[in-house]
Amino acid sequence: MSAITRQETSGPHQDRRHDPVASRGGLFAEADAHRRSGALPSLRAALRYWIVLAVLAVLAAASVLGTLAYDNPMEFGSRGFWLIAQMRVESIIVIVVVAFCQAIATIAFQTITNNRILTPSVMGFESLYRLVQTSAVYFLGAAGITFLTGVGQFLLQIALMVGFAALLYGWLLARRGGNLQITLLVGIVLGGGLGAAATFMQRLLTPSEFDILTARLIGSIANADTDYLGWAIGLAGVTGILLWAQAGRLNVMALGRDTAINLGMAHRRQMIVVLLLVSVLMAVSTALVGPLTFLGFLVAMLAYQLGDTYDHRLLFPLAWLIGVVVLAGSYFILKHVFYAEGSVGIIIEVVGGTFFLIYILRKGRL
Repeated sequence: MSAITRQETSGPHQDRRHDPVASRGGLFAEADAHRRSGALPSLRAALRYWIVLAVLAVLAAASVLGTLAYDNPMEFGSRGFWLIAQMRVESIIVIVVVAFCQAIATIAFQTITNNRILTPSVMGFESLYRLVQTSAVYFLGAAGITFLTGVGQFLLQIALMVGFAALLYGWLLARRGGNLQITLLVGIVLGGGLGAAATFMQRLLTPSEFDILTARLIGSIANADTDYLGWAIGLAGVTGILLWAQAGRLNVMALGRDTAINLGMAHRRQMIVVLLLVSVLMAVSTALVGPLTFLGFLVAMLAYQLGDTYDHRLLFPLAWLIGVVVLAGSYFILKHVFYAEGSVGIIIEVVGGTFFLIYILRKGRL
């Protein structure tokens, strides 16, 4: 009887608590569970992220509704009210598209450069835009602005900026020994050269021509033509989806070049792909409303601080909402407080530049 009892207790269904191997396995499994963490490692972090996202969504909706409804002379709900609101919807769509382009492009660019101060504008996109606009006015006079108006001209400006980026990346990154630091330096130098050429031509313009040109060189919602929106939404949407699909790879690239290569990633090829996608987004935004140098930096910095996560699938929507709040809020303030409709570039440059200086002074280095 005792033998039978011993056989039963020593069978496959015995209590594993007395098995030292099983105990060690359980301990290891528990340790692995503690070491394993996702993009939001704790319940508190997850709650914080979703609360921040919800608050930003409410603020974005309030900014949009305020822009549509505030100072509308017609009675709410009437046909006249909706006609006026419909006219303002186009500005809201422009804000959403530009916020999307700037937010996604800046976060992706800062990830591959491993630097949270740099923005895609250092690669010369805005300088090239200024040169194109200035050249049109310089050679064709005030009618040059009209010459650059139209869907074909809009797509041509995008093609010029993307082509400039493709030549730069293909020349410096695709060759043997090419690296991102040299590419960034060359981009900064070329951007400075293009800006100097534009400044030289601006000094030779008449006051009236210069006044017309200045309105185009400041980032403004009023610069956007509704005929461009379909193309802008299509290009930004497709490019954004492609970058979203690269989010996992961007997470790996954020670990650094050596780590990414050790994990089996073709780092240089992936970097070129991301840079080209970033150039498309920046080209769409710049061609649509003009230069907004510090918008991307401001949005990305706030997204990092509020999100507190490394996962780009969580950072992208957070940064997008922040961009909508910043742009729509700036547009609302300028339109209904200072009556300077559309000139959001002014307040973006002031606020973004101030935050940039504060960030540099606190960090103490570039």
